[in-house]
Amino acid sequence: MNDDIERILFNEEQILDGIDRVAREVTAHYRGSKFTVVSVLKGSCVFASDLIRRIPIPLELAFVSASSYGDGTESGRLELNFFPTDHEIRGRRLLLVDDILDTGKTMASLAEAFRARGAEEVRTCVFLDKPGRRAVAFDADYRVFQVENLFVVGYGLDYAGEYRNLPFVGALRPEVYSRPAAASGETLGA
Repeated sequence: MNDDIERILFNEEQILDGIDRVAREVTAHYRGSKFTVVSVLKGSCVFASDLIRRIPIPLELAFVSASSYGDGTESGRLELNFFPTDHEIRGRRLLLVDDILDTGKTMASLAEAFRARGAEEVRTCVFLDKPGRRAVAFDADYRVFQVENLFVVGYGLDYAGEYRNLPFVGALRPEVYSRPAAASGETLGA
């Protein structure tokens, strides 16, 4: 796997320092109130796990599955699954946590869906922000890092279901993600 990485963008120490910073910001905002962290699966599970362990105030945890990368590299139609129940949403303050803010379509759609289902407040937190790829006007309330327009993997981010377990964030070599799936034997998807 490491041979597929062009360069490391953020190492373990940088990642944890960034998460500590964001956790302090989130704690300051939610201190004294009830809130729910909603982790967008699968990519944000690593980030969300580290983030919630650094927030020293009561919180609840819920999950939503959203996929928009059906062909592996380009944003496609958004599909929502495993949506939290109405009692986990209505009247609640939510912090929507995702691994990457790319086109903005996923987070904008999720935030709107949660508001439509009665959330009192929806704030957003992303591990990586890629503003150069934005297709809709949307900014996260909290972000750990901004990244240039590279295909990134590691720390929960994947390509064809792999690389999520890397302890760092790296840029994937273009020849890895540009080779045809049939020739490489890979199955594309989130």
